[in-house]
Amino acid sequence: MSETPDTNQWKTLDTDLGRISQIEYATAFVSRPLVGMGIALVFIVLTGLAAGVFFGSFPNNTVVIAAAVFGAYMALNIGANDVANNMGPAVGANALSMGGAIVIAAICESAGALLAGGDVVSTISKGIIDPTSVATESAFIWAMMAALLSAALWVNLATRIGAPVSTTHSVVGGVMGAGIAAAGFGAVNWPTMGTIAASWVISPVLGGAIAAAFLALINTRIIYRDDKISAARVWVPILVGIMAGAFAAYLSLKGLKRVIEIDMAHALVIGLVLGLGTWLLTMPLIRRKSEGMENRNRSLKTLFGLPLILSAALLSFAHGANDVANAVGPLAAIVHASETHAAAGEVAIPPWVMVIGAFGISFGLFLFGPKLIRMVGSQITKLDPMRAYCVALSAAITVIVASWLGLPVSSTHIAVGGVFGVGFFREWYMERRLRNGLAAQGKVDRMPPEERARRKLVRRSHFMTIVAAWVITVPAAALMSAVIFYLLDTLTA
Repeated sequence: MSETPDTNQWKTLDTDLGRISQIEYATAFVSRPLVGMGIALVFIVLTGLAAGVFFGSFPNNTVVIAAAVFGAYMALNIGANDVANNMGPAVGANALSMGGAIVIAAICESAGALLAGGDVVSTISKGIIDPTSVATESAFIWAMMAALLSAALWVNLATRIGAPVSTTHSVVGGVMGAGIAAAGFGAVNWPTMGTIAASWVISPVLGGAIAAAFLALINTRIIYRDDKISAARVWVPILVGIMAGAFAAYLSLKGLKRVIEIDMAHALVIGLVLGLGTWLLTMPLIRRKSEGMENRNRSLKTLFGLPLILSAALLSFAHGANDVANAVGPLAAIVHASETHAAAGEVAIPPWVMVIGAFGISFGLFLFGPKLIRMVGSQITKLDPMRAYCVALSAAITVIVASWLGLPVSSTHIAVGGVFGVGFFREWYMERRLRNGLAAQGKVDRMPPEERARRKLVRRSHFMTIVAAWVITVPAAALMSAVIFYLLDTLTA
């Protein structure tokens, strides 16, 4: 049957409508990132307006408003980058959806910042520079402003390239660069900078080693046993008890400074008591939950799912209580210096500064966090609930060990180092099983180098990008901060 003119007309119309639909889809795809940036800009502007309303009669109110704007920008970047370290493993292991992770992280980070955020921080970021070496109040304010802005810019850039970096190290680099620009190299506490540089190696290696050790324990005691369920009934309560004890000690040391001061000995006692109590409570629960389960790894993933979610939530709370205060420290220093005309070594963080930090983190996580969450959770190496649980557990234990040894560590480096540790351990373990299997058959491993490289379980490109970002964080933030300080000082001279 021949086509009528009407049929041709409808076909043409369908083709045109299809093209319009494709254009609409393309427009939506391109404009989606702009929506996030627009909402972030609205938050920053509202923060500046609120600071102007509440501090209109404040001395140097323009400086305080500008500092509040930069603080809001920094908080957004913390949410976009730093929080991924806590939630990434749980999302990568499919224990949490992306939406669920964002909601839990936003609540726990905000609660940690507002309820247990440290009252007192060093205004010059843990004694990086001597405030008495900065000649004037204005020079000190511009130095802190430059440090805050440079740290935010660097974390923003790192997020764009998909590299999880330490926000605390970014602030440290910013403070160092501004301090050198304001008062010369003599103003910097170089021994302190040396210990921070050492933490670049200590944090990921320690976190990775502890995570690998727990994965080795799970492999040998649970996964590769003939009766996996019976083994899990014994060991999962022990591991959950270790988690509860570790997090109790971790939060006692890092998250309760505002409520009560707790030393290491008391924190360990608290952890031991709660760990034993959790172990005893968990044993009947795991036994009941494991009844009727098949003797396979999928069943084990179910048993580790809830503990993994709880550990991610606790890590987020502790991060909000500890790291956020460090990140908004320069903002608190600017407010203090503007109010008292003095650059003190320690100041109390005003509640409104903590509110900026808490809300900014939530917005940054919601708008820009998924990219880094996917990177940490699934693009470095493949995670399941057991491996992700090892990463979360190593983060808490590493902080306790580092505090006991007096070593400065980065929560970002620990968590990502834990992911690397799990991945590299799996590579070694699978390689060893392959060699032993071939040796038992009297065969020689003749796998080509190209095939061996293809089977690597840790993506080397991501590994190199992240390590390079870690190494250059402090010098890059310092250089940007020095340039920004010179510009501010020149414009206001």
